[in-house]
Amino acid sequence: MLSEQSAPVVRATLPAVGGAIGDITPLFYKKMFTARPELLRDLFNRGNQASGDQPKALAGSIAAFATMLLERPDERPDAMLGRIAHKHASLGITADQYQIVHEHLFAAIVDVLGEAVTPEVAAAWDEVYWLMGNALISTEARLYQEAGAPGGNVWRELEIADRREETPDTASFLLRSPDGSALPPFRPGQYVSVQVDLPDGARQIRQYSLSSAPGRPEWRITVKRLRALDGTPEGEVSSWLHEHALPGDRLRVSIPFGDLVLPDGDGPLLLVSAGIGSTPMLAMLDHLASTGSTRRVVVVHADRSAAAHAHRDELRSLVEALPDGELHLWYEEAGAPEALLGRADLGVLRLPEGVTAYLCGPLPFMRTVRGDLLGLGVPARDVHYEVFGPDLWFGQD
Repeated sequence: MLSEQSAPVVRATLPAVGGAIGDITPLFYKKMFTARPELLRDLFNRGNQASGDQPKALAGSIAAFATMLLERPDERPDAMLGRIAHKHASLGITADQYQIVHEHLFAAIVDVLGEAVTPEVAAAWDEVYWLMGNALISTEARLYQEAGAPGGNVWRELEIADRREETPDTASFLLRSPDGSALPPFRPGQYVSVQVDLPDGARQIRQYSLSSAPGRPEWRITVKRLRALDGTPEGEVSSWLHEHALPGDRLRVSIPFGDLVLPDGDGPLLLVSAGIGSTPMLAMLDHLASTGSTRRVVVVHADRSAAAHAHRDELRSLVEALPDGELHLWYEEAGAPEALLGRADLGVLRLPEGVTAYLCGPLPFMRTVRGDLLGLGVPARDVHYEVFGPDLWFGQD
């Protein structure tokens, strides 16, 4: 909760800060990476910096947090904070790094807003920053403790046990402990970070969902190669994995994290995905099938074509293994009689009452699906989502 002194100052200056935050965040990153180039080389996603997605996500999260503090002062935005904290934990972010961000972020604010940043204004926004920062630090510390990774020591070396080409642009990798020891447990829907050494000396990190159920000797990740498109660069890590990662090689992989997880209980589920967004859903379905679940499960998947649909046969087999499961496919290209043509349309489905929905796929797809579900009467609290990459949903809802 903001203090009585800071709340009116933040309320009065939020339009100005919000209006300028598109200028503030790129300048902040420029200042920070100039002073600490190793952060861009070894921690931050260079592709998301080049596209501008990461600055947009930071701007949205700050604006959304400040707005929540003003509009709902008695509530803490746990969903937003939890999503960020899990992503940070998968990178091994530590408390001291928040001070680095603070230093360069506030320098950028002063540079952009100039004399408007009076001592009173600076103190109020400093309070906003540390309310958010300390909440994240606390949550991340708890996640590290629960994972047995004190101080953010989340990394371990795993061996590629097998590799399979799922589609021309998608490969799956089975990962195991080199010494045969058991891998840490995880919940269906969670992801791991993978760090690779690139030719220019950078050690870039990306997150990949665990695409099979927990409890097995190996973890599986499924990696879609990101091609250069419309001026965006090709994926550095996905391309490296596709070109170089072979059975017997070793990768630095984090402990699993992520808050989009299969819920306990026996309530009905709706799993909606598009493209490579099917990967966390596969883990959920694999777990449900392997544990003999009798839950009502409606699965919706949209893709470009049958040939582009990674794990297509596996998805069908998993749904068929559920006594009360049903699968609905939509492909943009014709030629697959088992799929409807075009974009996914939830309006043609009969959703069970009390359904909990899980979404994963491109952000425009998920925003459309969420809107459809709200229109069909599914409460917002029962619609959950996972974003691959910076969460550009913040501040846009």
